[in-house]
Amino acid sequence: MKKLIIAIALLLYFISPAAAHVIRYDLDKDKLSGGQVFWKYIVLGFEHIIPLGLDHILFILCIFFINSSLKAVILQASMFTLAHSITLGLATYEVINPPAQVVEPLIALSIVLLALENIFTTTVKPWRMGVVFLFGLIHGMGFAGVLGDLGIPRKAFLAGLIGFNIGVELGQIAIILAMYLLVSRNFGSAPWYRRRLVIPVSVVIGLVASYWTVERIFW
Repeated sequence: MKKLIIAIALLLYFISPAAAHVIRYDLDKDKLSGGQVFWKYIVLGFEHIIPLGLDHILFILCIFFINSSLKAVILQASMFTLAHSITLGLATYEVINPPAQVVEPLIALSIVLLALENIFTTTVKPWRMGVVFLFGLIHGMGFAGVLGDLGIPRKAFLAGLIGFNIGVELGQIAIILAMYLLVSRNFGSAPWYRRRLVIPVSVVIGLVASYWTVERIFW
């Protein structure tokens, strides 16, 4: 177990300086059909989570570690998806135009707050779903910046937007299922689970996200 914690800490240490929400593809989007756009943006949405979305991965891990039920984790992740879909759609259609210099630090700060909750709270509070929804709205603005850089062909704009959201959700579910199979199913009921795994990993996540918060404020 100590080796697992050390491996996670080293992984976060070496990739933590990575820039937020960076996807660079050279897509000849004008030559894609509507169906091709849909499937292509599913892949792009998935890749924005795995392997490129470290901040979103840490957010999902924070949701995962405080819950003992796989169903509860997926429910919260789905609430997160619903929320970020709303602001992603609004921003992509230019109804709102949130500045990245505000959104990116808030995304990092949301991870810090969830990590702290995991450290100091042993049970999921009733208001947790509302908090996850609120943070999802903020993360959706970050996703909008990605789609703004990528661009979506106007002839299949809705297909690309829906596909990207589906890809993000699939990425989140993949993380949750992997963590369940590797960690929770085997160790979730152990008396040392919280002390030796949840708290140390949450501390590492909180430190990384705190660094991001400061870095993104002054970038």
